[in-house]
Amino acid sequence: MIYTEITPNPAALKFVTQKILLRKGSADFPNVEAAADSPLALQLFEFAFVKGVFISANFVSVTKDEETAWETAIPVIKKAMTSFFETERPIINGLEEEDEAPVEEDETVRRIKQLLDDNIRPAVAMDGGDVIFESFIDGVVKLKMQGACSGCPSSTQTLKMGIEGLLTRMVPGVTTVESA
Repeated sequence: MIYTEITPNPAALKFVTQKILLRKGSADFPNVEAAADSPLALQLFEFAFVKGVFISANFVSVTKDEETAWETAIPVIKKAMTSFFETERPIINGLEEEDEAPVEEDETVRRIKQLLDDNIRPAVAMDGGDVIFESFIDGVVKLKMQGACSGCPSSTQTLKMGIEGLLTRMVPGVTTVESA
């Protein structure tokens, strides 16, 4: 069963499944070239109206062009996803589920990542996207918005008002948050 949820981005919808798609992390495919290792994303990009695919634990966010109505796109996407899941092909080729070796990080970076994982990422996932830590240098946290959040009209407000507010209050040394 696949159902849809709206996102703050009018060009993107979440297609939620009862199937676990990724056990860890997420995968962002902003174009067909980036989707080379994902049979699911490639299948969705076969539709000319699909402009982006984002895959997370139990949902796929699809970003479409402005010309195509969701009423037309939704049944086509649901049918494509249902038929894909019936084949039991991998969502992403070569994806290994082993744990990555820990990377040595300072306490501030660990705290930022922990707050992102515990407080920010679940909320952003509800809107069909993800936020990825890129760097922390001289008080500036750089984050990358993915999925439905990439290019969303409210992403700047989420970044500045929500995430920046939390991080500057909770992590000494953080002065600002910027988009990577």
